[in-house]
Amino acid sequence: MKTVLNVKTDPNVKQAAQRLAAEMGVPLSTIVNAYLKEFIVQREFTVHAPLKPSKKLERLLKNVEKDIRLNRNFSGPFKTGKEAADYLRSL
Repeated sequence: MKTVLNVKTDPNVKQAAQRLAAEMGVPLSTIVNAYLKEFIVQREFTVHAPLKPSKKLERLLKNVEKDIRLNRNFSGPFKTGKEAADYLRSL
């Protein structure tokens, strides 16, 4: 016997999940059932959200990586915290 489970979700999430399930050749209900069974057995759930930097942060990181390669825009190294603080006060 089957039952119907109504779940509220973002329409874009539902559509993306349906497309991916179709690409994999299974109905979305099969995937949902697999996750529910895993939840029951493991008694836990995990959420993974890969971090994606903004375009501005990507540009900044690219510039930092370039500075690292060219060994520029760095201060120090400092042997003590006092030495670093003195350097910062001198700017």
